Amino acid sequence: MSKTFAIIRREFIARVRTRTFLITTLLLPVFMVAVSVIPALMMRGGDRTTRIAIVDATNDGFGARVESALGSESLSGKPDAPKRYALNRVAANGHMVAVRDSLVALTGENPAQHPETFDGVLVLGDSMLQTGEAEYLGTNTSGLESMGSLEGSLSRVLRETRLANSGINPAVLKDALRGADLKTTKVSGGKATGESGAASFMIGYFMAFVLYLGVVLYGQQTMMSVIEEKTSRIMEVLASSVRPFQMLLGKVLGVGSVGLLQMSIWGGTVYLVTSQRVRLAGLVHVSPDAMQQFPIPTMSAGLFAIFLAYFILGFLLYGALYAAIGSMCNSTQDAQQYVAVLTPLLMVSFFAVFAIFKDPTGGIGVPMSMIPFFSQIAMPVRWSLSAVPPLQLVISLTLGVLALLGVTWVASRIYRTGILMYGKKPTFGEIFRWIRAK
Repeated sequence: MSKTFAIIRREFIARVRTRTFLITTLLLPVFMVAVSVIPALMMRGGDRTTRIAIVDATNDGFGARVESALGSESLSGKPDAPKRYALNRVAANGHMVAVRDSLVALTGENPAQHPETFDGVLVLGDSMLQTGEAEYLGTNTSGLESMGSLEGSLSRVLRETRLANSGINPAVLKDALRGADLKTTKVSGGKATGESGAASFMIGYFMAFVLYLGVVLYGQQTMMSVIEEKTSRIMEVLASSVRPFQMLLGKVLGVGSVGLLQMSIWGGTVYLVTSQRVRLAGLVHVSPDAMQQFPIPTMSAGLFAIFLAYFILGFLLYGALYAAIGSMCNSTQDAQQYVAVLTPLLMVSFFAVFAIFKDPTGGIGVPMSMIPFFSQIAMPVRWSLSAVPPLQLVISLTLGVLALLGVTWVASRIYRTGILMYGKKPTFGEIFRWIRAK
């Protein structure tokens, strides 16, 4: 076993010291923390009161209603929140253009030097109630969110005024037109988890993508490592002192431990960021409510454990096959023919995830989460979407381990012969004879 551990150590150290591994490993944690903190920091100081001068050229009191509606809006729902608008309504008295131009001349100055300055001028014509047209001139017109909010407020006042003029109570109509607000909450073990359906979908899709990518990338790294050692003839030196099964086991476990380390860091970051939002908010001095507004789905400790367990099973299963493929080939081009046999299995398991999203407790979700070669992606996704019976989890893990043992035995039989074979690519018939040979 000491020789196997020596191979594991070599494969592990050779990969974790590379710049690519360090960058890709640290990139996701940094990104996760950034997308959690930066929006909250931007929200903390991004809003301010907008100073607007209203040119009122209406003759029916509509301008006063607009001023009252805008003046009642706040920057947030808190009782002590500052007002969204600071307003100054000026009657046009038949000189709308002149009044507008005089106010526009005061727009955009430094408030410290010119207290009478405005951010913008809102012009309400006498026909606005009929046409709905208004004009805004300001320095902040590129702010799509602020302009959308202003337009929405004007539209609300316009609708309420038209309804009132028609003898319809706006409040009664608003209540009648209020639609349903369906809030979905995941139930697990007979208890509500507090996790929404959208959050479950996001974490499930994230895991499926990462598991698929991890198995493919690290499996191909195992294959490339075998091909490089074989073409450089290092394999012949190793074969003189290490048994083929030890080499296969060392390579798969060595590369797999690198993948496990990376997945642990990635998954652990998601778990810590989502479970410690309040502490993280305190460290950067922002409101926990602001941290909650960014929809990063929560990863529970149980889901984190399932994620790592099935990554280990999936990689070891496919990693052994990738190593066997590498032992049969002398170049990457030769290996593509055999990799094409494995790719459909991974693709089917990945695309089956979308069917699992539709019905995680029935359809093809249950059999896919049981069958080896597919369960490595299907079961973690099922676990994130719904409660999985313990018996089904035990069966899935048991079948996965049995499949791993069988695949490892087959891969070792191919590996022991393939590493010393050069020249043309072996046919599938020859590979079958390698497996049967004693």
